Amino acid sequence: MYAKQAPAPGSAARPLLVRLPNHLGDACMALPAIARLGDLGYAPLLVGRAWAPRLFESRDWPVLGLAPGPLGTRLRALRAFARDHGARATLLLTNSFSSALEARLAGLVPAGYARDGRSLLLRPAIAVPHEWAQGTLHTSAWYWRLAGVVAGLSPAEADAGLPAPALEPGATARERARAALAAAGLAPGEPYVVLCPAATGLHRGRVKRWDGFARLADALIARGERVLACPGPGEREDVAAAVPQATIAGPIDVGGFAALLAGSRLVVANDSGASHLAAAAGARILTVIGVTEPARTAARGANAHWIGSEQAWPDYADVESRALSLLAEAPA
Repeated sequence: MYAKQAPAPGSAARPLLVRLPNHLGDACMALPAIARLGDLGYAPLLVGRAWAPRLFESRDWPVLGLAPGPLGTRLRALRAFARDHGARATLLLTNSFSSALEARLAGLVPAGYARDGRSLLLRPAIAVPHEWAQGTLHTSAWYWRLAGVVAGLSPAEADAGLPAPALEPGATARERARAALAAAGLAPGEPYVVLCPAATGLHRGRVKRWDGFARLADALIARGERVLACPGPGEREDVAAAVPQATIAGPIDVGGFAALLAGSRLVVANDSGASHLAAAAGARILTVIGVTEPARTAARGANAHWIGSEQAWPDYADVESRALSLLAEAPA
């Protein structure tokens, strides 16, 4: 295992490549674990999807964004990034066999959870926590524990002190958010609410999208709220259909989106990347849950709230009531 001791005063932190999760929400939930590595004496070097550099631009972690493409191109980029920073040790926050194999082919030494038949590729392979199978371990704690164990902490130390994810948007991200709001027709300083009706994929064969966003948009607009939606790549048509009354803002990169969410009076979202991004950015967020497990995936933070359960979507009236209650607490 990698030594857990912090470097002596004046000595350099040990470089450690960190393969980020592939999904935005998971990348946000991994924030505490990445920061923990820095506290334990490592210099995190992040490798993720093409959007990752914008997501982490306000932090001092170098980031390599890997666009989809031929394996050879990805390996050359990964080798060059590792060489430039003097790193071989790698922590995989991904769970796939392919990510472990890719690290090995790039000449790296990956560690991670023993998932997807990849144990022989890992140094070390960390046993999956039994709480994960029981559904009682939050995903943020899953990453937090992995960072601690790989750094050599005892099991009790590895689990202690988990903070909420936090990612304050920087000045350039806030400027991009202001530009997107102005392009959408909002006056400087005009208050707004953001609805995020998109949620890609299925969870155990069930749709992850709440069907009440259009009705909620009507209710909020009737109360005088300016309602925005900010589609991600490839989502514009679906989002416009889900909330046709909303003002569409964007396109905007993920860092600017975080700043846009942080500046809102309230965000209402499915259990999705937008929900976790809003929570990490400090926005007041209400996540509507109907099929996912909140014990594992509900957004965490001082201003993060959720409603519903994995068994069923909440009644519309309950969602509207909760949203209005949260708006009553928000600055005008």
